Amino acid sequence: MIMQVTFTLPQVGVNGSGMHVHQSLWKDGKNLFYDGSDPYWLSLLAKQFMAGIMAHAPALAAITNPCVNSYKRLVPGYEAPVYICWGRVNRSALIRIPRNLAGKEKGTRIECRFPDPSANPYLAFAAMLAAGLDGIERKLEPPKPVEERVYGYEEEKRRNLGIGTLPTSLENASACLAEDKILTDALGKDIVEKLLTIQKKDWDGYKTQVTPWEMARYFGVL
Repeated sequence: MIMQVTFTLPQVGVNGSGMHVHQSLWKDGKNLFYDGSDPYWLSLLAKQFMAGIMAHAPALAAITNPCVNSYKRLVPGYEAPVYICWGRVNRSALIRIPRNLAGKEKGTRIECRFPDPSANPYLAFAAMLAAGLDGIERKLEPPKPVEERVYGYEEEKRRNLGIGTLPTSLENASACLAEDKILTDALGKDIVEKLLTIQKKDWDGYKTQVTPWEMARYFGVL
């Protein structure tokens, strides 16, 4: 796996920090994700791995995006992936297939764009690997690629295309992880329980805060 981090301090109206993770599987010096006959140069194994990531994405979010602030990045229109889809030139997609020339076997990989730098990389990499391997084991198939910005799609169109969404809050992501047996088994029950305990404490503390935005928005009208 290769990690690509773009870091900015939290600021209103500015794209949040991303930790894009590039993944491929290799055996005996051969990239198992490469298939020169496929339009996206992806092998069946690569597509199954990608489908596993997508299937577990709501639960993965609690690991790859583990802070309250993580979900202020994952909103439409800020160059961060919100929708569970994939494509080559679609930067609103959860997974992007980086451009590479046909025949360049070593460059074929998938780019998971939803993690952020607050994640523990050891837990994040292990969880994404477990999700991808589950896709291979179950022979999952990803949906068709989407090469348009999904931000502008109406909800009905997204639903008809089978495009799901990431959790909108840490609370929702934690609930998804609590129900995901594959990721719990991969990381260990004790680790997941401790992570969920910390996240619940963070969320309970956050939801009782009164922010400057709330005071500015409501004091003048109440």
